[in-house]
Amino acid sequence: MFDKIDKLKAAIDSVRPFEGDTLKELQAYFRVGLTYSSNALEGNALTISETKVLLEDGLTVGGKPLRDTFEALGHAKAYDFMFSLLRSREITENNVLTMHKLFYSGIDAKQAGMYRKREVFITGSAYSVTAARNIKSEMMEFIEWANAGRDSYHPVEFAALLHKFFVFIHPFIDGNGRLSRLLMNTALIQDGYMLAIIPPVLRSEYISLLEKAHKDDKPFVQFIADRVYETEKEIIRLLHIEV
Repeated sequence: MFDKIDKLKAAIDSVRPFEGDTLKELQAYFRVGLTYSSNALEGNALTISETKVLLEDGLTVGGKPLRDTFEALGHAKAYDFMFSLLRSREITENNVLTMHKLFYSGIDAKQAGMYRKREVFITGSAYSVTAARNIKSEMMEFIEWANAGRDSYHPVEFAALLHKFFVFIHPFIDGNGRLSRLLMNTALIQDGYMLAIIPPVLRSEYISLLEKAHKDDKPFVQFIADRVYETEKEIIRLLHIEV
């Protein structure tokens, strides 16, 4: 799969750099798509059309929970911040905290950008997440691994593992799944790869593979690789790139 991904990446790279209106349109296109899909995985009721109207036209949707609106707006802000990290090949603790603050401020300003101080558990999982007292130390280990061991993996494998390790720590009171996907995609775009977008229809498979990744993460890495490959195909279709 990595060979197939790298072949399409080479085709996309042949028309880079993306500039001007093309760059703006691509970022806006995936801003809506990633915000919709990542929030929908967590139960947000906004459709992709409603998400587009909210983010692009500033129009709220009647009959939907106010929290759903704040989640979409917050995710879009965190998405924009993700692109400010494009020129770096590192992820810092401050990056993580800032991203969560941008996402969560409209929902709970006191908890936004702050590690949780109480215990949480994941419904349906046989595994515990990190104890609150150990979050700071485990996040430091996570950041150190992310920056020191990055070149030991193919970039897509690294991004998938980054997602896995972060969500297993579960450092925030809420928003961990969305942050894990944003961090995964930060790593991907830093290395010149396309986003991994997980559609809601694959939610059951996604959750199942994450659970299995506690013992064997290869199927989860393959799942993420498949999502990157699909986004590459979408880019090639949108830009009429010859392969």
